[in-house]
Amino acid sequence: MTFDRTRSWALGFFIFLLLLVACNQDAPEEPELVDEEAVKTPGVLRFYNWNTYIDPEILTNFEQTYGVTIDYQIFDSDNDMVEELLDGATDRYDLVVPSDVTVTEMRNDGLLAPLDKDNIPNFENVDPTFISPAFDPANRYCAPYQWGTVGIGYNARATGREITGWSDFFDPDFAGRVAMLDDYRTTMGLALITLGYSPNTSNRTEIAEATTFLKDQKEQIGGYVGDDAQDLLLEGKFDMVMEWSGDIFQVMEEAPDIQYVIPAEGSIIWVDNICIPVDAPNKAMAETFINYILDPEVGAALSNFVQYGSPNQASLPFINEEVLNDPAIYPTEAVRERLFFLVDVGAAADDVYQLAWDEILSNHGS
Repeated sequence: MTFDRTRSWALGFFIFLLLLVACNQDAPEEPELVDEEAVKTPGVLRFYNWNTYIDPEILTNFEQTYGVTIDYQIFDSDNDMVEELLDGATDRYDLVVPSDVTVTEMRNDGLLAPLDKDNIPNFENVDPTFISPAFDPANRYCAPYQWGTVGIGYNARATGREITGWSDFFDPDFAGRVAMLDDYRTTMGLALITLGYSPNTSNRTEIAEATTFLKDQKEQIGGYVGDDAQDLLLEGKFDMVMEWSGDIFQVMEEAPDIQYVIPAEGSIIWVDNICIPVDAPNKAMAETFINYILDPEVGAALSNFVQYGSPNQASLPFINEEVLNDPAIYPTEAVRERLFFLVDVGAAADDVYQLAWDEILSNHGS
């Protein structure tokens, strides 16, 4: 496939994403807080991100180029990160990477600082699809980081068959050998999809039905895990895991028996974003880093490493062709039709989801 055809195909998919966004709009369990002296040091950039979500060489090259030390820490879920910031840690980090629906929550809670686009000239490289999304109008607070799907990672040798959807995941033959993410909106959203409902419903009866469904899977689900499900799969602790697409692709390179599938019943599509906490000690350097990530070759290096879709249209010529041509990374039109963005459901409905999630975890003993 030539680059022109690949670029055209990718652009078509980006147009699809734009329609979805316009219509609509997780490492250690308790990360250590940044050292107080480091917080006061202008030569330190404090980056709070997901596990395995950047090429370490990007960090090293940035440090060498700008004479700064990056204090890189990881969180397990959006909820953990947001709760820490709400507890007063907005001055302990310069950069955070929340999911699309979480950006809305963080904006509403006053946790984010507006971006100075004059310090981010490479913002012009962002594909128009990701400009002014519903969760962050005018990209006032965040730049798009990566996008992807949630699906099923599985060990084909362990399962003994091809896995195609949630019906396989919940097959009693695999009782206790599957794991789901400890992420209340995403996991409950997938339960709702399985039941034929919208993952963004605010209907209490439908949420209650999804709650009962997951509680009834107590013996089926071996655990609700953090952002390391891919490692647990690789280690053989589970035969199937619900996980972010790129995390599975990273371990597939180590183990050819591991596969990834977007479930036939449907799943979640998402855009992660790079943002600056409202009291960030080193905001100017944080904006410099965002600009660096949006460089075409750096953006391509990021996507080639993490194996997610890139929102940086200028990076396309530098992204590995096997990544651009992989339908599990850039889904086909037929698959795209059954993918859903999570959107903000409002405080009242979100409270219902969180109470339901507490009930699910308590029932499971997690």
